[in-house]
Amino acid sequence: MIKFFRSYNPLNIIWLVVLLCVLRVGYLYSLPAKTDFPFDELFSRLHLSAAYRYNIPPALNLLIAAILVLAQALLLNFLVNYHNLLGKSTYLPAVMYVTASGLLTPFLLLGPPLVCNFLVIWMLFKIFSFYKGEDAKSTSYDLGMIVAVGTLFYLPFIFMFMCVWIALVIFRPFKWREWVACIIGFATVFFFLAVSYYLGGSMQQFYDIWLPLATKFQFKISFNYYNYLVLIPVIIILVLGFFKLQQNFLKSYVQTRKSMQLLLFVAVIGGFSFYIRPGFHADHFLLCAVPAAIFFSYYFLYGSYRWFYESLYIILLASIIYFQFNTF
Repeated sequence: MIKFFRSYNPLNIIWLVVLLCVLRVGYLYSLPAKTDFPFDELFSRLHLSAAYRYNIPPALNLLIAAILVLAQALLLNFLVNYHNLLGKSTYLPAVMYVTASGLLTPFLLLGPPLVCNFLVIWMLFKIFSFYKGEDAKSTSYDLGMIVAVGTLFYLPFIFMFMCVWIALVIFRPFKWREWVACIIGFATVFFFLAVSYYLGGSMQQFYDIWLPLATKFQFKISFNYYNYLVLIPVIIILVLGFFKLQQNFLKSYVQTRKSMQLLLFVAVIGGFSFYIRPGFHADHFLLCAVPAAIFFSYYFLYGSYRWFYESLYIILLASIIYFQFNTF
């Protein structure tokens, strides 16, 4: 299966859709009777009335989420191939993103982290342009606005602001105007939001948006460990991928090395930003799916023993499907 997707063949899109369906068909048997409105956070911040909210039926919710995942997978695949991050054109990034987005059942439904992954991919498109650009002020301003829009959907997305500054450190010589442009871009969106709160006489609600940022980091999280055994093959693949990346690191182009460093920061920052949410929600870690898919792809593209990496991927698929039918 992996060898088939290593080639850059447009017919692979058909098999990608098949894989997308296979990784979600098991969840159809345990769909909840009702799903909550996924964008309460956005609606409350934009002062949209509850009358406009519509609870999407679970089956439709699953279908919309699958369509969004497919679109994101193809965008990510284009991004990786356009910037030649893997050294050759392939459909592995799309396959690995579809796989990563089906790891846990909370990933399968529509939610703010899933929508924010469009913004993560958009940010990476702009950030990777830093390497060859002479002036990055306008791009930095745009990135600040993208982070602000993502924050409207989902407050933990605000930490992606750190990724923009890290990208400026990695890709650019220090120019303070580029750093300030990012802040101005972020402030622009929330300036207009603050004006709407002020005109509505509810500035205190605007201040309350930022209260979760003062939350202390949660060192103890209670969850059922058995439901996350599916992550064992994921960890193995990531470790093997990092070893393979280390072996080829100095042989890679400078842009590729810098890009891989940035992706590692995106994964770490996206993962650890969960603590400002009230309660533990596994769907948050969907923010790590984009960089994880690229690291997965690197291993499966350069893996030496076909029987091993094919078996490892089949074990991962079997684990995902098994845990969709069985919860502990």
